[in-house]
Amino acid sequence: MEILKTDPARFESILDFPYQENYVDFEEMQMHYIDEGEGEVILALHGEPTWSYLYRKFIPVLKDYRFIAPDMIGFGKSDKIVGWKNYTFDLHFRSLKNFIDKLELNDITLIVQDWGGLLGLSLLGEYPDRFKRVVVLNTFLPKGKKLPWYFRLWQLYAKYHPALSAGRIVKFASFGKISKEVRKAYDSPFPEKKYKDGAKAFPQLVPSKPDAKGVDRMIKARKVLSEWYKPALVIFSDKDPVFSGLENFFHKLIPGTKGDRPIVIQDAGHFLQEEKGEEIAHHVKTFIEGDLVKS
Repeated sequence: MEILKTDPARFESILDFPYQENYVDFEEMQMHYIDEGEGEVILALHGEPTWSYLYRKFIPVLKDYRFIAPDMIGFGKSDKIVGWKNYTFDLHFRSLKNFIDKLELNDITLIVQDWGGLLGLSLLGEYPDRFKRVVVLNTFLPKGKKLPWYFRLWQLYAKYHPALSAGRIVKFASFGKISKEVRKAYDSPFPEKKYKDGAKAFPQLVPSKPDAKGVDRMIKARKVLSEWYKPALVIFSDKDPVFSGLENFFHKLIPGTKGDRPIVIQDAGHFLQEEKGEEIAHHVKTFIEGDLVKS
């Protein structure tokens, strides 16, 4: 496989992400992550087509904890594989397992969104003893049912668009305005088309058949979460055209969820960390401290 590294100069103009670069080795590739603060471990996983930059607004609020956010292989400052078919559910799952092993992470508070949920909750399902709490943001655990027409259009768009732009995707899927500088930051990892195969692949990997790769792990994750009496927090946004409303699935599934109902963030789209990062981080802080007020 051909492996690419994004020129570090592409990230130099990003002024609101002053965090030290760290890397772990994974199968002849390097996986980037940020690791800020000390204390209990918070592991935050991004999805399509973002990177650890998505969680930058969480870090000042959660400064009393050790906040870790990796870039998936193919995203952010991590290495990129050329050829979208080289990206698989198993590749990403193994990279995350390698990540928590290399950093020797335990008693983890896991935060997941989008593909970070499909993968991160599957990781929790396989190794529940390594996790202490879970925070579920806009995501799902599919069982391989037929995908709706609008998602199939998204798959075609991601697969065939000649100039797929992460910045434009973030803008389109957000409720409020996303500045030009922020859109540029999301585009920074992808200087050319051949760097974008990870972003092209993720939509294709969403399972549409019961025997698709990853379905077995996601079904196992559902079972583990249905017996999860450790603390859990469900936070979704109200303006996500795909995931808004699915918060009730997780709130009913997980017996350890806090509050009488899920927290719904107002006036935020799919990338709720981008639009309402500080607000969500304060909910997470209160949750960890054990003082979440029931709504």
